[in-house]
Amino acid sequence: MKRISFDQLVTSSLVVDAVYEGGSNGNAGDDPISKLLKGTGNQGGFRVAGSFGSWKWIVLYTSGEDSDWPDTLDTLTGEFVYYGDNKTAGHELHKTNQGGNKVLRELFTNAHSSNRPLEVPPIFIFKKHPTAFSKRSVQFLGLAVPGTNDKTATEDLTAVWKSTKGERFQNYRAIFTVLNAPEINREWIDSLRDGQDITVHAPNAWTEWKFKGLYNALTATPSKAIRTLEQQSPKTNNEIAILETIWDYCKPEYKDDKRGFRSFEFFAAWLFSLSDERVVIDEVTRGSVDHGRDAIGHYKLGINDDPVIVDFALEAKCYNPGLGESTANTIGVKEVARLISRIKHRQFGVLVTTSQISKQVYEEVRDDKHPIIFIAGGDIAKLLISKGYKNCEELLEILKYEFPKH
Repeated sequence: MKRISFDQLVTSSLVVDAVYEGGSNGNAGDDPISKLLKGTGNQGGFRVAGSFGSWKWIVLYTSGEDSDWPDTLDTLTGEFVYYGDNKTAGHELHKTNQGGNKVLRELFTNAHSSNRPLEVPPIFIFKKHPTAFSKRSVQFLGLAVPGTNDKTATEDLTAVWKSTKGERFQNYRAIFTVLNAPEINREWIDSLRDGQDITVHAPNAWTEWKFKGLYNALTATPSKAIRTLEQQSPKTNNEIAILETIWDYCKPEYKDDKRGFRSFEFFAAWLFSLSDERVVIDEVTRGSVDHGRDAIGHYKLGINDDPVIVDFALEAKCYNPGLGESTANTIGVKEVARLISRIKHRQFGVLVTTSQISKQVYEEVRDDKHPIIFIAGGDIAKLLISKGYKNCEELLEILKYEFPKH
């Protein structure tokens, strides 16, 4: 991974996924973004250069650590989901200290205008990326524009409701497209500072979008996705607590106690349907006649009036996730081979586990191109939190009510 030192920032270009080192003085002056893009503020998620509506550029900064408002980049599609700055109750949607939600509203309004060129400034996305040298180092995720190819004006900027301690409030959920501009050269940045965004130094993808509204997204398809045990595990304290709640509820209470395992089968089926609205669970099979499938269902492709249906089989494995001092019981060859053997032609498999998938199994499945979806313990926690199930006490009540032990 390319790294740019703090003393080189003022002359450096912006390279996608490069890390830009912060300072080491322990104050706001360590911020690298304000050095890379002179005129940009050094704090907050929304950082603008210029006055409202006449911006030279806008920086969206994300820590990537807010489980209540999870900003995410999908490298397969180039879509970046970013949440506004009304993150606590007691404020109207647009009345925030930074004014970030007003910025979002203006950006998306202008992006859907019929005027050409579109009156939207370049948007640079950075993510927190602490290094040994500086905790304020950042990673550049790309040049972005509001909206996407496949979402309308009513879909790419939406106000979502959340509640805190019984108080309801709204925040924006905005979807941007990261453009196919692997490097932003210093000459264009200098032009932007002078108020010129259309020059010979401007990225082609930017010019096409400004004049034609064309989204040329920066997409990246992994050659082979092999996740490590660490990548499959929960990271934050909230994620660990969520997974621990599920494991504590479902694990055996005495020898040969399988009640919790059965509850986890229903939970796993529900969880997979929660991950995608096109998933339909047809049946959670009876333990004595499941033929190696804990649940079966189908996935809808295409339009609702004429869909293509693809069947799947789901296996649920409630194994020790290895939290605290305990040792994880990872998924091995035997469990996955059983699922693979049950998949028929034009079907796919899903394996949901509170633990992780061993490296050997992961590599064999991907090398042999078996159509298996892995949802590990960390994935379970992240998905639940992203859907609003972040409170352990409330989650436990849901488990007891929706997935009782029998």
